Amino acid sequence: MALTQKEQQRYKRHLMLPQVDEAGQEKIKNSRVLIVGAGGLGSPVAMELCCAGVGTIGLVDFDVVDVSNLQRQLLYTENSVGKSKVQQAKERLKSMNSDIKVICIEDKLDKSNATEIFEKYDIIVDATDNFDVRYIISDTSVKLGKPHVYGAIYEFYGQVAVLGGDGPCLRCLNPEPPKQGEIVEAKDVGVFGAIPGVIGSLQACEVLKLIIGAGRTLKGRMIFIDMLNMTFDEVEIPKYPKCSCCGKGEK
Repeated sequence: MALTQKEQQRYKRHLMLPQVDEAGQEKIKNSRVLIVGAGGLGSPVAMELCCAGVGTIGLVDFDVVDVSNLQRQLLYTENSVGKSKVQQAKERLKSMNSDIKVICIEDKLDKSNATEIFEKYDIIVDATDNFDVRYIISDTSVKLGKPHVYGAIYEFYGQVAVLGGDGPCLRCLNPEPPKQGEIVEAKDVGVFGAIPGVIGSLQACEVLKLIIGAGRTLKGRMIFIDMLNMTFDEVEIPKYPKCSCCGKGEK
C-alpha cells in the first residue's frame, strides 16, 4: 500500500533520509512485527515501532500491570495497574498512532502455539525475561526462517543482537537454557529504570533497519552495554556448524 498524504506529512523526516525515503516508509507501513513481552523492553520497542509507522504490531503477554512495573515500563500509567498489559498497551499505542493495527495475543508463548503465532509476522522481537521462552523464540524463528531481535537487561547492563533467519541462533551462543536454580529469576533482580528504554530503542532500530534493508545490522553480533560505567563492547556470534537448531547437529 502506498503512503497517504497524511502519512507523507507524518513521516516527513523519514522521507528526507535517502536510506528510508518513500519506498522504505512503504515497507515499514506494510510490515508485520511481533513483540513477545510487553514489559520493560516491549514498551519502548512497541512505542518506537508505532511512531515509525509499522503497519501491524503483535503483542504477546499474559500478565497484568503491577505497580512495580511503572518504574520502567513506559506504556503504562497508574490507571493501568491490575489491568491486562496487552490491552492497555494497545490502547496507548492506538492513541499514539491511530493508523496502525495492534493485535493482542493474551496468552503464554510455548512450543504448542509459537509456530502458529509467528507465521503471521515478518520479524520477531524477544522482549522477554524468561530463558525457556527465549529458546522457544529462537528455535521457532529458525524453523520459519524469520529474523529475531534479541534483547536482555540486568541491573545496569544490557545486550542486543539479531539472530535467526539465515544467521546464528541462540543455541550457537548457548546450546541449552540454564536449568532452574542455576540463575536468579528476573523478579528477584534489580533493574535501573532507564536501561530498558535504551536497549528497547536499540532493538527497534534493528527491526527498522531489517525492514528497509539499510546499514549494517547486528546479525551475527552482540553488543554488551555497561551503563553504570557507560562502556560498549561487541562480540561476534559465529554460526556453529553442529548447532542442534540451525546447524547439522552433533555428529
